[in-house]
Amino acid sequence: MSEKSFEQLLEEEKVVEVRNGDVVEGKVLDVKENEIILNIGYKSEGIITKNEYSNSNDVDLIALVNIGDVMRAKVLKVNDGEGQVSLTYKRLAAEKSNERLEEAYNNKEVLKAKVVAVLNGGLSVAVDESRVFIPASLISDSYEKNLEKYAGQELEFVITEFNPRRRRIIGNRKQLIVAQKEVLKKELFERISKGTVIEGVVKNITDFGAFIDLGGADGLLHISEMSWGRVDNPKKIFKVGETVETFIKDIQNEKIALSLKFEDKNPWIDANEKFAAGNVVTGRVARMTDFGAFIELEPGVDALLHVSQISVEHVEKPSDVLQVGDEVTARIVDFNEQDKKISLSVKNLDTENEPNMEFYEEEEEN
Repeated sequence: MSEKSFEQLLEEEKVVEVRNGDVVEGKVLDVKENEIILNIGYKSEGIITKNEYSNSNDVDLIALVNIGDVMRAKVLKVNDGEGQVSLTYKRLAAEKSNERLEEAYNNKEVLKAKVVAVLNGGLSVAVDESRVFIPASLISDSYEKNLEKYAGQELEFVITEFNPRRRRIIGNRKQLIVAQKEVLKKELFERISKGTVIEGVVKNITDFGAFIDLGGADGLLHISEMSWGRVDNPKKIFKVGETVETFIKDIQNEKIALSLKFEDKNPWIDANEKFAAGNVVTGRVARMTDFGAFIELEPGVDALLHVSQISVEHVEKPSDVLQVGDEVTARIVDFNEQDKKISLSVKNLDTENEPNMEFYEEEEEN
């Protein structure tokens, strides 16, 4: 066996000097469940515990690191109490991540990262080993009640505040959403006009109508424009999230009025044939007044059954013999297409003679 040269012996005696905070490079000697052992060229081995490898609790060191891998780490303590050098991998990675985040902050770059925690008042997203906090007020352009739905999702955002010393790195997703909607709004108003047929998604429902997301702007579908017939409760007709095809009734500045009363479905188009005087029709009581009952012959077409024409016998009030929802069969005794008024008579069913109607004007509530 040949003897080692003087130079080789000197080389073997050389060891690197390390201090707290130094960045060192070493080769992996062993990987255990809770630690990585490195040869960093020092008289003692370097140790990276599982907690100092990653912020993640479920990280598998054995699966991620192999013997012989070369790693860079930062010295926490030259002597950890057991004669070994305590190292951190995650803090060095976090410093690099912070450099990356600072660059993104200065360049207003859009980042994409996974939500790793839903916190009180916002979300925490991971950019390598750094954490960015997105406050609830900056997650969306509208109030978000349930933040749990974002758990595990990848979100796009920009950094609007960068202060790593105070551990304050703030992400802003709302800014991107608002900017995107402005682009979509501009494109929307360039392609729509009165009469344009358009699809949208029901966003919100109120007692007076439904707000439809048209992609860039909302349109109001008023309760009076939901059907040619009578609508009492919009929530019985629509559900949030469903797709609806409407048309633009009017545009005033950025306010869009929608309608479902398509003209080709107007029930009065051929009403003069279906509801000509003399025809016998059947409908349901839609509403009542002291002077008569309004009978819905079909959605959008109501006819008046005057109190004097309800029965051959005297009727004091319509509510004495009828109630809303009752089915009524009667003869049409008058059809006024111009004013969209139809008069009915039950008394006239068994006679061909025109009844003596008590005509009404102002008190009719169409």
